[in-house]
Amino acid sequence: MVSIDPILLTLLMFGAMLTLMFFGVPLAWTLMGVGVGFGYWIWGADSLGIMLPSVFGLMNEFILVALPLFILMGMILERSGIADGLFEMIYKIMGSVRGGLGMGTVVICALIAAMVGITGAATVSLGLIALPAMLKRGYSKQLSAGAIMAGGALGFLIPPSLVMILYAFLTRESVGKLFAAGIMPGLMLAGIYMLYIGIRCHFNPALGPPIEASERIGGWDKVKALKAVVLPGALIFVVLGTMAAGVASPTEASALGASGAMLCALAHGRLNLTMLNSALFSTARIMGMLMWIMIGAVIFSKIYIALGAGQAIVGQIMAAELSPYLVLTVILLSYLVLGMFLDDSAILFITVPLYVPIIKALGFDPIWFATLFVLAMQSAYLTPPFGYNLFYMRSVAPPEVTTGDLYRSVVPFLAMQILGIVLIVMFPQIALWLPELIFD
Repeated sequence: MVSIDPILLTLLMFGAMLTLMFFGVPLAWTLMGVGVGFGYWIWGADSLGIMLPSVFGLMNEFILVALPLFILMGMILERSGIADGLFEMIYKIMGSVRGGLGMGTVVICALIAAMVGITGAATVSLGLIALPAMLKRGYSKQLSAGAIMAGGALGFLIPPSLVMILYAFLTRESVGKLFAAGIMPGLMLAGIYMLYIGIRCHFNPALGPPIEASERIGGWDKVKALKAVVLPGALIFVVLGTMAAGVASPTEASALGASGAMLCALAHGRLNLTMLNSALFSTARIMGMLMWIMIGAVIFSKIYIALGAGQAIVGQIMAAELSPYLVLTVILLSYLVLGMFLDDSAILFITVPLYVPIIKALGFDPIWFATLFVLAMQSAYLTPPFGYNLFYMRSVAPPEVTTGDLYRSVVPFLAMQILGIVLIVMFPQIALWLPELIFD
C-alpha cells in the first residue's frame, strides 16, 4: 500500500477529474477512471474489494426505482398537451393584467415542476408556447425569456425533484423530508419572480402590456377556464399528498405519478403507441446515463472515503476554527462558479461526498443544506456561459431573440436566486418548517 498525505490525495484526485472533464471525457468514465486508477495505485488489486461490493450495493437501492418512474411521468406529461391547456387558462385569467402573462408563466412553470421534476420540460414547453404568444402581444423579449427560464428552473426545488432523489441516494437522507424542504423555498422564489414582473410592468407597461379588450373574458368564463388545472392539480395531490400522508413511499408515489400521467395524456387525446414509445425511449436514455454516472460516482467516492481524505479535510477545517458561515459561503460560491461550466449531476456527484461531511461537522442541518445546494443548482442552470436553460431556450426561441438577449434576460433572475439563497441562510425555517411539521 502506498502512503500519501490526504490533502495531497484530494488535490490529485479532484485535479485529475477536472483535467479529464476539461478534455471532454464523459463524466461517468472520468469518475470511474479516477476512482479505479487511484484505488489500484494505492492498494493494487485489493481495491476491487472496496469497489465491487459498492457497485452491487447500488443496484439494490430501492429508492432508485423512483427515478425512471418520475422520468417517465415527466416524459409523458411533456407530450400530453397539458402545458398548452395551462397557458390558455392563464391567458384568459391573467392576460388583462399588466405583466399577467409573465406572472402566469411562472405559475405554470411551478405547476409543471410539481408534475414533472425535470427542469428542461417547462423551459422547452413554454419556450414553444408562451414566448411567441408574449412577444406577439408586445412583451419585452428579455422579460419573457427570463421568466420562462427562471420559472423552468423551479423543477430543481419543487418536488418531485430528480436532483433531490439523487442527493438522498448519496447522503442517505429522507426523500420525503427533502421533497418537503423544497416546497416553501420553491413557492417563495416563484412569488419573488411574480412580484418582480408585476412591479416592473406596473411602472413600465410597455414591458408587459395587457391583452386587447376584445380578447378579454368575463368572470364566469374565467372560472370555467380553471378546468385546465383540474387534472394537473389531481396528479400533484396524488403524488405529493400520498407521500406527505405516509400512505406511499417515494417509489410507490412515482408509480402512481406515471400511471396518472398516462391518464392525463389519455384525457387530452395524446396517448398512443408512438407517444408512449418516444417517452419510454427518452426515459431509458436518461436513466442509462444517470446509472453510469452513479456507478462512477460510487467508485470515486468509496475510494476517496476509504483513503481517509474526506475525514482529513474535515479535521483541517475544524482545527482552523473558521466561522461556520464563512465555510458555508465558500462552499456556495464554489457552486456558483462550478455552475458556469458543469451540469447539476456532475456538481452533485463531485462535491456532495466532500462537502456534506463538512456541513455536518459544522453543525448545520443536512436537509437545510440540500435546499441551498438545489438553489445553487437552479442558479447554475441560468449562469452563462454554459447554463443549460439558456441552451434549452436558444433551441426553441424565435430568431428575433438573440443569445445576447437570453444572457441579459437572466441577470435580474440570478439576482433573485441569490436573494433566495441569502433568505434561506438567514431564516432556515423557510426550508425546515414543513419537513418538521410533517415528519417530526
